[in-house]
Amino acid sequence: MWGIIIGMVFAVSIAAGIYLVFAVARFGLIKKLAGDKKWLRLLISAGCIGAVFGVLKIFFSMINVVIIFLHVTLFFLLFGLGMKIFKKLSGKKPKIYWQGWLAVVTSAVYLSIGYYLCVHVWQTDYTLKTSKPIDTLKVALIADSHIGAIFDGTDRENMIKACDALGKLDLKYGVWFSYGNHDEGYYGSERRGFSSKDLEAKLKENGVHILKDEYQLIDNRFYIVGRKDKKDKNRADIADIIDKLDKDKYIIVMDHQPGDYENESDTAADLVVSGHTHGGQLIPLQPVSTLFGFNDMTYGYERRNGTDFIVTSGIGCWEIKFKTGTKSEFVIINVEQE
Repeated sequence: MWGIIIGMVFAVSIAAGIYLVFAVARFGLIKKLAGDKKWLRLLISAGCIGAVFGVLKIFFSMINVVIIFLHVTLFFLLFGLGMKIFKKLSGKKPKIYWQGWLAVVTSAVYLSIGYYLCVHVWQTDYTLKTSKPIDTLKVALIADSHIGAIFDGTDRENMIKACDALGKLDLKYGVWFSYGNHDEGYYGSERRGFSSKDLEAKLKENGVHILKDEYQLIDNRFYIVGRKDKKDKNRADIADIIDKLDKDKYIIVMDHQPGDYENESDTAADLVVSGHTHGGQLIPLQPVSTLFGFNDMTYGYERRNGTDFIVTSGIGCWEIKFKTGTKSEFVIINVEQE
């Protein structure tokens, strides 16, 4: 699937590049420099785009440069369409290349905000009610750190730093971990420099509790269940895990990918927390993801058949350094007894 997506992005990028060459060639300064020579205008335009591309590549990875250029192209298209409508309605032809300047300024502002939303982290709070005898419970949810991401996940050095940081957290009931799609090294451990066993050893060294289709009763008050990632073919059915538990106690399920809501809501699970989606990351991926059923939910809170579901947008990012459809966050969930 990734091959198809990358192929489509490559094709769109080529088309966007060609369009941008013609669009940028319409700026007054380029016209003045090239005079009546259209080929020279296009050449200068291509040179300017190439120069900007080179500067951006110094600060961003290739995939982020592509994201930037696709957004710039989109704004050129949108403002170009708007200007055509204006000309048709007013009968006037502006002397200034407004659509070009608006596209450049809007792209800069829009992507700057997207970068800020990605690299800064906010706290998001939820308050849930339960009839089970839990009194009060505060749960902190962190997902999708992707620290030092190298396209398929975290590199070894940053993995060690992340595990050390988790070990320093002073939490009443400790830190609990369930595997995500990148953690097992499905995309090639040799690229990141560590295996899932290395990760597990470092987590345990820092006192982090790992649950792989396992559960733990805590303080005789509530259960924490950690599922294997959905991509793991050996993953157990949620019912087989939940059926072993005391249904009168509050049950929290960690499931990285929000893609098993029907089965989970049919069990006695009270709360299911997930990440994986990055909250949709870029507009319009959040509604598109939900519309086409890529996930049961892309972001936020939902209640199904008595089970609360929460999906976080994640504390970090996977290679793409912009979040225009959401923001980076960690989640605090307050569970209160009715």
